[in-house]
Amino acid sequence: MATDGRSDFDFIFGRWHVHNRKLVDVTDPACQEWIEFDATAEAEPILGGLGHVDRIWTDAFEGFTLRQFDPEAGVWRIWWASSARPGHLDPAVEGSFSDGRGRFFCDDVLGGHAVKVRFEWTTPSPDTARWEQAFSYDEGSTWRRNWTMDLTRIG
Repeated sequence: MATDGRSDFDFIFGRWHVHNRKLVDVTDPACQEWIEFDATAEAEPILGGLGHVDRIWTDAFEGFTLRQFDPEAGVWRIWWASSARPGHLDPAVEGSFSDGRGRFFCDDVLGGHAVKVRFEWTTPSPDTARWEQAFSYDEGSTWRRNWTMDLTRIG
């Protein structure tokens, strides 16, 4: 098994129940209202294991993630698209895992605001995982979590 990071996301393969907690408007730095909803997700490897895709379904939207490992740089890049924003592919967040936590970052403009975006992945057990998204409006000095997904393996 390669130890360069290419296997760090292997935990995600399979089918998941996903409990979401999300700010109603993640693009509004002043938003304080949260919503919770459930979803189903499924992930599978592609490109000989150097990448994978997953899809998530809810009553409100369908999402698609492409993750690809760059063996030369030793980093993962993650792209997201959703039926909530047709025709839009978010810029890739980039990063890696260390001490059981994956951290991935990019710069973006959301709701007219320049933001730094952070994804964090943890895997408390073989059958659970957690993803968190946070934005920084001050160049990374402070972070505001705006979406969490708690995943529980199905089957």
